[in-house]
Amino acid sequence: MQLLESSKSTKKGRSASGTILSVILHSLIIFLAVFATARASTKKAEKRETKVNFVAMKKEPPPPPKKEEPKPEPPKPKKAPTPPKVVDVPMPKVVAPAPPQGFKIVAPPVSIPTNLPAIDLSKAITNENDFSGKGVAGGSANGVKGGTGKEGDTGKEAGPVHEGPYMEFQVEKPVVKIGGEAPEYPLSLRDNGVTGKVLAQFVVGENGRYEGGTLKILESSNPAFTAAVKDALPRMRFSAAQIGGKKVSQLVQMPFVFNLNK
Repeated sequence: MQLLESSKSTKKGRSASGTILSVILHSLIIFLAVFATARASTKKAEKRETKVNFVAMKKEPPPPPKKEEPKPEPPKPKKAPTPPKVVDVPMPKVVAPAPPQGFKIVAPPVSIPTNLPAIDLSKAITNENDFSGKGVAGGSANGVKGGTGKEGDTGKEAGPVHEGPYMEFQVEKPVVKIGGEAPEYPLSLRDNGVTGKVLAQFVVGENGRYEGGTLKILESSNPAFTAAVKDALPRMRFSAAQIGGKKVSQLVQMPFVFNLNK
């Protein structure tokens, strides 16, 4: 191989002009690069204008001021109650009620004396008016009508008068059913095998009869049973209640049982 060696220029003038040309060319390139860079930075530095529309917002009205609640007034101290005046009231006099007006009943002696007592023929032993049979048994001829006291009481006012029918515990002999038809068993309930009970309350008068308008149904298992009791009650007969041998009206509670076995 043969190495080529560049020949050295012998001409000074040609190398000098090339150098100048090279300097000019490089300066031009540098200028262009600087100019392009500066222009690019100028474009980047430009600000873009943006249109902005401003809208006026409605302001909300301020909330109304809070009203201050009035502070409760402290309770006023209560005045101590004035003590009532003590007035001396005379106590009513208790007067024993007078004995009832009526007649006495001769009771057999409990013990028979063995010796005959002394007899004063000038002194009346009994008052014939006390055995007249008029008035209430156990009373006396000098008693007051309606009185409730005992013999020997000095009261003059009659005792309290009972109003309305008596209850069973207030009479000596209560009401007893003595006759009359029993309530008829309703056919529709009998055929269907229906049993039941009615508890009725009513007044039996002194004549031993049911007093109309006093019926009150306290318990009933079926309206048909109730109707049967209402229909049969006026035809029933009772022995009137008695107090001291006198017939009085009594409030009665009587059950009516409807049973197919009977």
